[in-house]
Amino acid sequence: MVATRAPAAATPRALTPQPVVALYTTRERARTLMRGAFPRRRARLMLARTPDELEKAFRGALVDAAVVDLSGAQEETWKAAALAREFPSIPFFGLTALRAAEAPALAQCAALDFADVLVESVDDAMARDLVLRQAFSTRFALALMHPPAVLGLETPLQIAAWRCIVAWSGRPVRTSLVADALSITREHLSRSFAADGGPNLKRVIDLVRLIAAAELAKNPGYDVRDVAAVLDFASSSHLSSTAQRVVGTKPASLARLRAVDLIERFSRGHGRSRG
Repeated sequence: MVATRAPAAATPRALTPQPVVALYTTRERARTLMRGAFPRRRARLMLARTPDELEKAFRGALVDAAVVDLSGAQEETWKAAALAREFPSIPFFGLTALRAAEAPALAQCAALDFADVLVESVDDAMARDLVLRQAFSTRFALALMHPPAVLGLETPLQIAAWRCIVAWSGRPVRTSLVADALSITREHLSRSFAADGGPNLKRVIDLVRLIAAAELAKNPGYDVRDVAAVLDFASSSHLSSTAQRVVGTKPASLARLRAVDLIERFSRGHGRSRG
């Protein structure tokens, strides 16, 4: 049966991808601790034993946060930690015991702009919350919680759909999934979302993906091909054609554009597609 009205609630059911957390460590205790903090049903934990493996994790998926085990820190540890400078959009956390001897390591973490340090046996129970509250996906969704006024998304259905989309932080999201999250049919969602001259739903999904792409493109460790890969575009050419179609720019320009710039470009006649 086709739904006849928008849902009353502005917040959709939680149908979001699992956050991805990369862990650099050679210690079994650290792996056990992080597996407990990020069980499979709550997150995807990517394990790295070398700095190269940690960097590879950033190119294989959209990493929401990284944890670097500082116990017995050596040269390899700081090579891994230095990736925080290559990927500043992703929060890095240290993992350490709270000892006076760890003071230089903590100072180095501060110099590398780590988001925080997790203390073993003190923060174990809170580790997941401490990390995920600063995760890329969390901050992305909060920053875009309210749709920009220029988009004209004002109805409860439009706002709920927008929040469902931004919760995917640039990863591909199907219109059928958004409809399921709102407990309405895909046809009703698409028709109602674009009513009264509103932007096309699929175009808005692409806009959000490009906002995420622009943020990631600002990271020195990513090139256009990497951004396309971690956001699951079919190829860098697909990212390029999407950027041209939706915001009228080349992907190489994304790194210098802010979200507000992309939204302004989108509002200049790119909001509706044919068919």
